[in-house]
Parts: sequence; structure tokens; C-alpha cells
Amino acid sequence: MGEVEKSLAELRKTFNSGRTRSVAWRKNQLRALLDLISHKEEVIFEALHQDLGKHPVEAYRDEIGVVIKSARFALNNMEKWMAPKKGHIPLLFFPAKGEVLPEPLGVVLVLSSWNFPISLALDPLIGAISAGNAVVLKLSENAPACSSFLAKTLPLYLDNSAIKVFEGGADVGNELLQHKWDKIFFTGSSRVGRLVMTAAAKHLTPVTLELGGKCPAILDSLSNPSDMKAAVKRIVGAKWGACSGQACIGVDYVLVEDNFKSTLIELLKKTIKKFYGENPKSSKSNARIINKHHFERLRNLLEDPLVADSIVHGGSSDEENLFIEPTILLNPPLEAEIMTEEIFGPLLPIITIDKIQESIDIINSRSKPLAIYAFTKDETLKRKILAETSSGSVVFNDTMIQFLCDALPFGGVGQSGFGSYHGKYSFDTFSHEKAVLQRSFFPEIEPRYPPWNSFKLKFIRLAYNFDYLGLLLLLMGLKR
Repeated sequence: MGEVEKSLAELRKTFNSGRTRSVAWRKNQLRALLDLISHKEEVIFEALHQDLGKHPVEAYRDEIGVVIKSARFALNNMEKWMAPKKGHIPLLFFPAKGEVLPEPLGVVLVLSSWNFPISLALDPLIGAISAGNAVVLKLSENAPACSSFLAKTLPLYLDNSAIKVFEGGADVGNELLQHKWDKIFFTGSSRVGRLVMTAAAKHLTPVTLELGGKCPAILDSLSNPSDMKAAVKRIVGAKWGACSGQACIGVDYVLVEDNFKSTLIELLKKTIKKFYGENPKSSKSNARIINKHHFERLRNLLEDPLVADSIVHGGSSDEENLFIEPTILLNPPLEAEIMTEEIFGPLLPIITIDKIQESIDIINSRSKPLAIYAFTKDETLKRKILAETSSGSVVFNDTMIQFLCDALPFGGVGQSGFGSYHGKYSFDTFSHEKAVLQRSFFPEIEPRYPPWNSFKLKFIRLAYNFDYLGLLLLLMGLKR
């Protein structure tokens, strides 16, 4: 028996014992996870710097802080989430009572991503633990320092008979996918997401796919200069300030009216300079590209003959240090690869239009994005965006903050994924809501049984139409 089979057998045994269902076990695991983060903060900072060049402030904001927030939120709310919810039972069923009972799915597989290798591993894990599951966590080989840290450290803090950690490349992922799971949670690319779904279909395994998409920012004309500066600062932060653009909810491109393009470009340049100085390559606030493969992919986007002439700022790169300068492009052809594939890097196309309302048509001509960001005070435009587009989320006048909000579901739609998590939505995605109906042996509803007659048809017709007065009159032998 191989390592995967042994681990699955142990996890199944642990889950079947009922241990992971208890409130105490769930809370103990989450408290241990918080202890791990507290004890190993500096080690995590170092691992994130090794893999992605993240500054400790960025690492805390996007990784450590996310995990702490999620774990504490789950600890404070878990018992409420676990409590049965009363179901409202029709009078026809009297005397009866109904409830919806959340129960763990069983043994689940979490496949994490490399761009936020701590939070995108541990945040779904928090949801799986909160719901009472046994878990296999497969880490991304593209972030080797973080993967090694988690693989070595998690077993020291968590229940190793209920939570297993696997490292390795695609071969390990493929082996794991050959087995039957009670749920698969995947964060990554659409290409790999299709492979996950194909493997899951063999066992009818439910999946949650957190994918990507070309998230647009619609920038309306804002008459107040301070509003415009804030909007541009938030766009720059969402493009270059989160893992150097390697974020699924980062701004992929900007839609703006043609008469405002020059103002926007100048504001972008000034903000980039303010954030990263005269020489962004030497800035310690700039994360780097994850590896040579992704570096070459991004450089090829810039060297595309269709795109080269559209560069209006930046464009330089350093292969040895896996650095690509924050780059702005003006109106690259919509058929160019940079406008048809998710960029996932520090390149920002600006697409100009005559009227800002045209942005809706451009968005709808493409796959549904994970997020739409719209900077506007025009309530009519807001309503049109909400009514006429489809996306995982919509954020007005800010960027990326929806990811941090536990009160809202986070997830995609269409090509950007399906299923959601964060807060109670994480608990729900790893739970099954079991319907429970309890009824007494009396009274018996005889019209539900053969032999059939006209009276029973009238009874059933009135019952399905919730006509209780009609039923009463029928039973009393009166006509209505």
C-alpha cells in the first residue's frame, strides 16, 4: 500500500470514529493553527521572501493576517454555524417538526496555489476543520520554501491522524486525484481546474474551483481630484501591490473614456513612482515573478509584435532576478494574447472607449471575471453594471477588499470558478445540510394511499394548493 492509500485509510478511520465532529476537536485544531502562526511568524516571513520576494508588511497583510482573521472568526462563530436550523413545516404535516442539520462531508482534498502559498493553503483548511472534516492538504511545488515549511510544521501542531500534508509536483497531484474524496477544493488556473473536474467526475465528487479571470476596472470620470487620486492609488495597489500582479483578483485591465487617458497615465506613473521609487527594481516593496517559466510567459506577452508599440511606461525586465518593471500599455489589440488570457503579472493594459457605458459590452464579450471593479459616483452606471454583467463579485470604488470580508462569499462564476468560501461560506462549502423531519404516528393521512377515488383527488389537490379551509370543509362533508 502506497503513502496516499495509507494516509486515506487512516483519515477515513479517524473520521469514522467521530472525533473530528466534536466542537472541542475543531476548536483545538484552530487554536493550534493560531499558535503555529504566532510562534513561526518570522519563519513565514522568510519563506515568503524566498519564494516570492514579499516584504513582511505585504506578507502579513495578504497571508498571516488573513489566516489569523479567518481562524478567530471561525472560533467565535463555529458553534452557531453547527447548530441545527429550524425548518418551517406546512400545517398538513401536523404534528411534525423539521430542522436542517449541518454535517461534515468526510475526507476532503484541498489543492492550494503558489501566489499566496500560506493563506491559500490555510484559509480553506480552516473551513474544512471548522466543518469537522478530515483533510489532505496538497501544497504547491512552485513555492518550495513555503511548501517545505508547512509540510514540516503543520504535523507538529495539528492532529496528524486527521490532517495530512503532501508536497510534490503534478505527479503527486495526479495520484491524489485518482482517489475518491468527499470534496475537492482547488485554487489555481482554469487549465488545471478542468483536470480536477475531470478526475472528480469519475467518483461524482463535488468540487469547489477558485480560478481566475481577467478582472476589469471601470474608471468613470471623477470630477473631484482627490477621488481620482484615491481611485488610481487603489488600482495601482491592486495591480502591482499584491504579489506583483500575480493575484487572481488583481486588476487585469482598465476601461476608461478616451478623453481621460492622458490624465490616467500620468496619475498611474506618479503613483508607481511614489510606491516603488525611481528604480522599482531596487524597491523592497516589489514582489518578484514566481519562476522562470512565468517570467518568460510575461516577457512573451510584451514582445508580441501586436503589443510592443502599445507600451507607454515600463517594459524592462531582469531575468536573473525574475523582475519585470511595472508596465502600462495603451490600447493593445483586443485580439492580442495579453487581452485574451489572464495576465497574472505586472502588466496593465488601458483600453479606451468613447462612453463609459461601453465598458459593459467589452466585459460581456469575454468570459465572466472573478471580480469587476468600478470607480464611479453614477448610480445609474452602478445599476447597469449589477444588472447587465455577471462576475464573482463587484466592488465599487475600491479593489480587492472583498477577499478580506468574512461576511460575503468569495468565489467565481463560469470560467472564473464556482462555489464560494470565507467565513460561514467556508463552513458551508465543506458541509452537507441534512434535512431532518420528525412526525408522530397519528393522525394518518389516508388520501395519500390507494385505492384512488374522486375524494382523494380533491383532497390532494387542495393540499398541494395549501387550501386548508377547503380541506376542512371537504373533511366535514361540506361543499365550498
